[in-house]
Amino acid sequence: MNDSIVIKGARENNLKSVTLDIPKYKLVVLTGPSGSGKSTLAMDTLQRECQRQYMESMGMVSDSISKPKVDSITGLSPSISIGQHVTNRNPRSTVGTVTDIYTYLRFVYSRLSTRICSSCGESIPPTFNEGFDIAAAEEEEERQTITCPSCHTVLEKLGMSHFSFNKPEGACECCSGLGYVATIDLDAVFDQEKSFRGGCVTFMYDAYVEYLINNVMAAAKHYGFLFDPDLPLKEYSEVQRDLLYYGVESEAFAKHFPNTKVPKTVGGGKFEGVVTGMWRRYKEKDGEQAGMEKEGDYFKQQVCSACHGLRLKKESRSAIIAGASISEVSSWSLEDMLSWTGRLQEALPPEGLPMLTPVLTDMPVRLERIIDVGLGYLSLDRQTVSLSGGEAQRLRLASLLGSGLTGVLYILDEPTTGLHPRDTSGLIRVLMQLRDLGNTVLVIEHDIEVMRAADHIIDIGPGAGYLGGTVVGEGSLEELMASVHSVTGAYLRKESLPAPARTRRAGSGKQLTVNHAIARNLKGFDVSFPLGTLISVTGVSGSGKSTLLFDLLAKGGQREQQIPGCDSVTGFEHIGSQITVDQSPLGRMQRSNIATYTEVFTQLRNLFAGLPEAKRLKLTSKHFSFNTPGGRCETCQGLGVLSVDMNFLPDLEIRCTACKGKRFKDEVLQVTFGGYSISDLLNMTVQESFPVFKGREKISGMIELLCEVGLGYLQWGQSVKTLSGGEGQRIKLARELNKKSNTHTLYLLDEPTTGLHPSDVGQLLALLNKLVDAGNTVIVVEHSLELIRESDWIIDIGPEGGAAGGQLIAAGTPEQVAAAAASYTGQFLKQALAGGF
Repeated sequence: MNDSIVIKGARENNLKSVTLDIPKYKLVVLTGPSGSGKSTLAMDTLQRECQRQYMESMGMVSDSISKPKVDSITGLSPSISIGQHVTNRNPRSTVGTVTDIYTYLRFVYSRLSTRICSSCGESIPPTFNEGFDIAAAEEEEERQTITCPSCHTVLEKLGMSHFSFNKPEGACECCSGLGYVATIDLDAVFDQEKSFRGGCVTFMYDAYVEYLINNVMAAAKHYGFLFDPDLPLKEYSEVQRDLLYYGVESEAFAKHFPNTKVPKTVGGGKFEGVVTGMWRRYKEKDGEQAGMEKEGDYFKQQVCSACHGLRLKKESRSAIIAGASISEVSSWSLEDMLSWTGRLQEALPPEGLPMLTPVLTDMPVRLERIIDVGLGYLSLDRQTVSLSGGEAQRLRLASLLGSGLTGVLYILDEPTTGLHPRDTSGLIRVLMQLRDLGNTVLVIEHDIEVMRAADHIIDIGPGAGYLGGTVVGEGSLEELMASVHSVTGAYLRKESLPAPARTRRAGSGKQLTVNHAIARNLKGFDVSFPLGTLISVTGVSGSGKSTLLFDLLAKGGQREQQIPGCDSVTGFEHIGSQITVDQSPLGRMQRSNIATYTEVFTQLRNLFAGLPEAKRLKLTSKHFSFNTPGGRCETCQGLGVLSVDMNFLPDLEIRCTACKGKRFKDEVLQVTFGGYSISDLLNMTVQESFPVFKGREKISGMIELLCEVGLGYLQWGQSVKTLSGGEGQRIKLARELNKKSNTHTLYLLDEPTTGLHPSDVGQLLALLNKLVDAGNTVIVVEHSLELIRESDWIIDIGPEGGAAGGQLIAAGTPEQVAAAAASYTGQFLKQALAGGF
């Protein structure tokens, strides 16, 4: 039996012919500096080859699916990769639905709940005569009835579908089971002062407007009235407005021309209407345009007035078991729900207990797994789209434990992201359970405790990008510390030395104060943030850190009269400007890449357009854009890749067969700067491109900032869709820092160290200190002890997550918080301050 995965000559991206033995059926940690090649080895080499071989075995592989650049890989197993990208963006998907726990809950309520008669208001007890099979109950189709024992009214019996907000039987009629009602903010969509050609539809770009003008004018001609694209919107007649807003097939427009046939073609005047199109794209939940519209402020969401956000019909919400409705149980933390399942046995009559068998066995086990990975503060009704990358990954990890699969290679990307050191032991326990089932668990990780628990560690380095790509150490944590080549070992050797003396900044003497914080789970405390310092807001996951910083303090800078969730936020008169950088996605548009997002691409295009060769070929800056026709390859429309539909597997991207991934036409590629075409530069890493742009102040300034925030390893042409939450946040920070400011700036950051090797945290810390030393204030939500211990001030929230959190546990210098007995952060901080790891 082959007990190891043997990789020979891996050369993908920056890997320098890596040859490696990965022991199977072990917990293996892959570590090293950010950008050193860990993900390339795990995802782009191992995972891709696993998928390729699997699809080849099923006869699904075509020649276009490339083999990774590696001589050979032997001993492979079927693989499952668990990344940090939240792919399920369906608003109907919740923690309960993705874990199947809500299915158990629906079964229990369909069989054992006491309901209220809609006629007389009396209670109708359960009948206890149904089967115990959840799968069969889920498929029940025929309508059943029950009779109220008090008034003898015949009512429809509540089945499992009546407790589902995704089925018509159970979903609230008003909001269709979403819990909220969406409306379009017409004032945000339309600018009344501008004409259609001049941009009255705020989100449409010029080329698209020009295309639509012909369409709208054809429609107006068909119906026999004039449409002037240069007329300001405020001067439109009702007919012109209804055409632009709602289109020719709408009721609003059709009432003006009841006897005229609707045009059949776009050229003949078939126009959808701006608002109608927005609603269609919103419901389809797909496409780049829909993503732009949703992420803009065009759609407003209000809690449904019928179900008050609970998603279900009144009859389903009124059914009770052990004193609680299904909506109430779904809103509790998973820890509270686990306690409730324990009380069910006592609350139900003996004849109902046999039906609880699947609930009392499977449901608590599933809940405990999720609690073990540090997510006990979540509730079943929490939308998956609102989870962070780390939360989504750990939730999937907990679900996989119940699958019972063996002989699988699991590849995980930094599962400790967003996890307090206190909860790391629970996560390690889950990883070990996965391994003990007979699987190989390969974890990309920077956390020292996970490394300590690993059976084997592989250290990639020594630097990022072209400076990395080699194996610099292997073995246990102790063996890495003894290795002179290991980057991780060098960091650990430094950490094991006695701690240096630290001086804390006292600040400017002024402060920001949140008074009586009661938002979400916060318990009504007052807290002050000293200005002119580096402040860390700490606490276990779900304790209320982000609520305090982003829902309350950040709103204080908007000069609002009243901030929901607290009495007031004071002290903003001392702040000149505010920059909030959270971990929300940068966007789902494939066309947005590092160069375009940082606005370096505009500089690049202008630079290339100004070269003598470009002028000779009559190429303008437009020809050097891959977003508009002209100089781009039209086969892939400038993306460099084509998407292949893999049926039941995720779509696969392959290199464009026409331009070979270069994005542009040959004549554009003839123009070079420093010997490089624009395609060459897009394929270059930020760090590699620095010598090319030396002397170009604007571009080199952004390169320096990206390197300072630890992103020098990213390629200019890399899509922002591929960035982790931490990478996305640091690139936002670099873009903000590129805008010069002379006022006292307040920076609010959400776990900026996410994805950074401990040795790289020092580089980010130097940047944050530079900002504070320049007279600014930096406040971070953070779990990294490397950054927390170097802060001037700490605000610790807790003690637990969810309802058991929300208290101010400690506020002071790291030394003062380390001395606070009630602080979980303090317990770990004490060791970090003393030195040693």
